[in-house]
Amino acid sequence: MFTGIVTDVGRVRAVRDTDRDRRFEVETAYDTASLDIGASVSHAGCCLTVVDKGPGWIAVEVSGETLSRTTLGDWIEGRRVNLERAARLGDELGGHIVSGHVDGVGQVLSVETEGGSRRVRIRAPRPLHRHVAEKGSITVEGVSLTVNEVEDDVFGVNLIPHTWEVTTLGELTAGGRVNLEIDMLARYLARWRETA
Repeated sequence: MFTGIVTDVGRVRAVRDTDRDRRFEVETAYDTASLDIGASVSHAGCCLTVVDKGPGWIAVEVSGETLSRTTLGDWIEGRRVNLERAARLGDELGGHIVSGHVDGVGQVLSVETEGGSRRVRIRAPRPLHRHVAEKGSITVEGVSLTVNEVEDDVFGVNLIPHTWEVTTLGELTAGGRVNLEIDMLARYLARWRETA
């Protein structure tokens, strides 16, 4: 589990296809000595397992399923990536409860300056859009955000200068693709309604 509060922005240093799909090596400021092999780390909102590590880098392996359902299939060497280590009992929950299971890929429609902040409009894929609620939570590229407005399959979020500067969201442009995770409560409520 995660909180959607990014604690490092890593950089992809190597991408290699393997007999088990694709391996990424990511440079990080984390103390990798304190990260166990098998630990979970959120990469742009995707919960991935550390399979190898060294000073200043970690490696993860990604299945074809994950590559097809997230933006990870687009990753190349040099790409910057939002990282978050798994939450521990007793940690501050500054964002919201995030599973690291990407629900779909959204498309950035616009990025506009609004005072000192940025207003970003994103189109959510159907039928995922039904689970995005005004003033609810959503995770975009691993960042916990509040939904400002929803109109059909388009929602807006406001990025304060701090978020714009310390995450990869400051690199968003119209036409870009982003990993989305809906609020966990919305996911379970929708499933309950389907089966009730």
